[in-house]
Amino acid sequence: MILTGRNINAGYGRVQILFDVDFEFKERTIWAIIGPNGSGKSTLLKTIFGLTTIYSGSIKFNNREIIGKSPHEIAKLGIVYVPQVENIFYNLSVKENLIMAAYMLLKEEREERLKEILDIFPVVKSSLDRRAGTLSGGERQMLAIAMALFRKPKLMLFDEPTAHLAPKIANEILEKIIELKESLGITIVLVEQNAKRALEISDYALLMVSGRVKFNDKASKLLEEPEIGKLYIGL
Repeated sequence: MILTGRNINAGYGRVQILFDVDFEFKERTIWAIIGPNGSGKSTLLKTIFGLTTIYSGSIKFNNREIIGKSPHEIAKLGIVYVPQVENIFYNLSVKENLIMAAYMLLKEEREERLKEILDIFPVVKSSLDRRAGTLSGGERQMLAIAMALFRKPKLMLFDEPTAHLAPKIANEILEKIIELKESLGITIVLVEQNAKRALEISDYALLMVSGRVKFNDKASKLLEEPEIGKLYIGL
């Protein structure tokens, strides 16, 4: 398992959001985190990345405990978090955004990595000189993902990457996420507003309700459970 969580209780300050959450994320898989609004989905991602108050529990990445580490330290280990908003520098050009993402790399390594990433994201390649704030919502998400790839992550946490996007563009983003798993071997943990589509592209699913895990199994099994789907995620 690339990432395991045991008895996680977490929240913000004194407000507890997650209760006794357990998970085991297998390497080179996509995990859909789904559930009603306010169920703790995004809080789980933030907890993994060290952005919440963790009261108790354990989170291990490649058998290494990461609770207590800062987001910067967690990122260095190979985990990246792509938030829904505020994930690019709007006033910089696309190329400047990419350079900012690669600031820790030597020039030769940065140029080599940039070429690899632009091959994956031709829409970013064609927009290098544009100011990032002028990009469409889908293009901004592509740029944010491209920036995250400079760290060569082993695990990527996506918080509603298709929010407010047209269906066609949303599907392009999800297809690109599938490519990250299949071509680069990256493990994906995905919080997605379109629960049905998220389950269709995922290997496994975690259904959360009121901060607790109600289902933890293959995504296809959840799609086959009409009562659970109808009750919690509107399938």
